[in-house]
Amino acid sequence: MAETCVSRVPVFAGLSERDQQRVAGVARPTRLHKGEAAYAAADDVAQLMVVHTGRLKVFRVSADGAQQLIRVLGPGDFTGETSVFTGQRPDDYATALDDCQLCVFHHDDLEALMRTHPEIGLRLLATVSTRLADTEQRLNALTSRGVEGRLVDYLLALPSTRQGGVATVTLPLAKKDVASLLDTTPESFSRALKSLAGQGLIVIGAGRTVSITQPGRLQQFADQE
Repeated sequence: MAETCVSRVPVFAGLSERDQQRVAGVARPTRLHKGEAAYAAADDVAQLMVVHTGRLKVFRVSADGAQQLIRVLGPGDFTGETSVFTGQRPDDYATALDDCQLCVFHHDDLEALMRTHPEIGLRLLATVSTRLADTEQRLNALTSRGVEGRLVDYLLALPSTRQGGVATVTLPLAKKDVASLLDTTPESFSRALKSLAGQGLIVIGAGRTVSITQPGRLQQFADQE
């Protein structure tokens, strides 16, 4: 499992097969059941957690106990880099959305790897920089766009299947989690969905499916927001 996990991760992908095997040798395979915590805020941990299978949700908890979803990690994604690089305890939480298999690298092992392979550190830095840029874009959207605009951007970014000019997407998370990701309430999220449907831009299907009946008009809506 560790070798497969290492080969999936972009920061390790450029290494030779022999070096990947060395990296896998210090990876600690870990399994989590759906709903099980990977770590919590203020835990005394300094480790990089790489997702092999399944999904992890990373979130913060406000003073009133509300969850604010930060991101969802899939195979090849990782979390914990801040604690590893700074030595500070995490200020967020990570919980398994599905049964998960992880590869975990402790601080000392990862530091030794980066001394041997500096390119690993550079790739980690590049990934973190991309995350920072995404966070800045998200913050800009939160301050400059309404709920409908943020929802439209989200729907247009999802992978879709097309048939007869209609693009059908499936929400990858429960609606309450998508609402949290868009920094709104489930009630406001539902109203935004119904508003778009009322304008003839989408059709709300069964389960988590949404059909974008007029992709061109929906894109115009996004551009005008």
